[in-house]
Amino acid sequence: MTTTPAHPADPRGRPFGTVLVANRGEIACRVIGTLRRLDVRSVAVHSDADAGARHVHEADVAVRIGPAAAARSYLDVDAVVAAAVATGADAVHPGYGFLSENPALAVACARAGIAFVGPGVDALEAMADKLAAKRIVAARGVPVVPGAGEPGMPDDALVAAARDVGFPLLVKPSAGGGGKGMVVVRTADELPGAIASARRVAAASFGDDTLLLERLVDRPRHIEVQVLADGHGNVVHLGERECSLQRRHQKVVEEAPSPLLTPADRRAWARRRARSRAPSATSAPGPSSSSCRAPRRTSSSSSR
Repeated sequence: MTTTPAHPADPRGRPFGTVLVANRGEIACRVIGTLRRLDVRSVAVHSDADAGARHVHEADVAVRIGPAAAARSYLDVDAVVAAAVATGADAVHPGYGFLSENPALAVACARAGIAFVGPGVDALEAMADKLAAKRIVAARGVPVVPGAGEPGMPDDALVAAARDVGFPLLVKPSAGGGGKGMVVVRTADELPGAIASARRVAAASFGDDTLLLERLVDRPRHIEVQVLADGHGNVVHLGERECSLQRRHQKVVEEAPSPLLTPADRRAWARRRARSRAPSATSAPGPSSSSCRAPRRTSSSSSR
């Protein structure tokens, strides 16, 4: 049996009186609803386009942080932290997408004396982009899909690298997640247009147009294990989820437990994930989703 504390608290033991939710839409509404049940004051942020949005009306306080373009509002670290300081927020909850995996927000929160509800800066920097993440896990012996890409790599270099990667392949933004900007390329003639498209989406969605190429595996199985850690070194896994049913690289249905894994597979995954701790403790309690893909059917076409 577990109990929920009357007030969430930062790692130093101080209860949160006010939490700013640095997101919009459904995720912001869910966090705001939880804060209300915990009797914690909530702060919403919004662009001009979202001034009348549901999350704005449901929060106790709402702050405009910029114009409609996400790059000048929800992706503006200075604007988000300024709103947190102005409203007396003790913590910032990033939700998912936008700045949730951007270490710059965690660093800015720390400098302002505000808790970041999520992984610590070291963990965020290690996993901030797919290129760095692949290098880290590959160094630990985790199989990865063949691919190519480096920060600042120009289009012509990506086209040349594609010959070694092989077709079909997937063009992916290195930053962010949620399947945004991912393009399947089956022939060399399709590649220049796919690179241009992926760069536009990556720049608009994540403020970073760095790309990577990965060999595409058709008919994959995508399985995730949710890992929850706190600022005191406690780490638990919450079991696996089958996430293979996707549309446009975005998960449509998640099923738990996965029908693919046997009990022996499940115990092996659990032991492996329990040993795989983040590079640093979390700044405040926050979940981290870790993808564990099925043997022999691994794919780069998942949403992350």
